[in-house]
Amino acid sequence: MMKKSILITLTLATTFFLGFAFKSVTTNNNYKMKKVTGIGGVFFKCKDPKKMTEWYQKHLGLDTNPYGATFEWYEGEDSKKKAQTQWTPFSETTKYFEPSNKDFMINYRVENLEALVEDFKKNGVAMVDTIETFDYGKFLHILDAEGNKVQLWEPID
Repeated sequence: MMKKSILITLTLATTFFLGFAFKSVTTNNNYKMKKVTGIGGVFFKCKDPKKMTEWYQKHLGLDTNPYGATFEWYEGEDSKKKAQTQWTPFSETTKYFEPSNKDFMINYRVENLEALVEDFKKNGVAMVDTIETFDYGKFLHILDAEGNKVQLWEPID
């Protein structure tokens, strides 16, 4: 009888621990999906983007290009992983920020844009378009709680 009790106890304990181990492998409750990992860009409307770019180059020393300026930095302390933030003036008549009527748009760097889209669908986040893929990353536009257009970018580093 004693051996049977020990065997039943060991069987129950083993079953419990195997179940716990299986759950830990199949679902990681401590994992929170990284969403925004940084600012990918700052975009704003102005009367003359070329003149604005030249002004920032002359007076603030921005190393400009036809798209504005690109700031390179490194992710994490002592990291070797290079990243970028884009600064771009747009024409005041651009339609690119629509449906928002604001004069600015912020681009956020994100991880796993496809998973974010699924999360947005579950939570009723307004998506302006679908994911577009380019050689430098994936993009999606959403609207925040006040209707500001937000660009999400999953860079291909």
